[in-house]
Amino acid sequence: MPDPSVQIFGLERDQGTRAAVRFFKERRIQIHQVELTRKPIARGELRRFVERLGARALLDESSKAYRDGGLAYLRMDDAEILERLLATPALLRLPLVRFENGVAAGRDETAWKDLLARGS
Repeated sequence: MPDPSVQIFGLERDQGTRAAVRFFKERRIQIHQVELTRKPIARGELRRFVERLGARALLDESSKAYRDGGLAYLRMDDAEILERLLATPALLRLPLVRFENGVAAGRDETAWKDLLARGS
């Protein structure tokens, strides 16, 4: 059985993404990092996060793209949020972390520890 690996979707310049990489490296977990500026997240992959966390949990409401887009004033369902996230990756709460069947969004060490605990 291969060693478990974590998949981290994020940006190299993003502090949260770097924190996630450091967190899993310190625990000797193999990392597969997806740099979103080079390879955008696939619809099916993003849908997996939406199904488990809800679309709103993936929306970075503190981002410049959120404020500039005037999204605070819109009422959107999960499908509309998903479409906006695919069209504007800057709206994503990074990093998006997938470990085995678990997922987490944003810089959240507690959630990352839970992923590792459930996965072992």
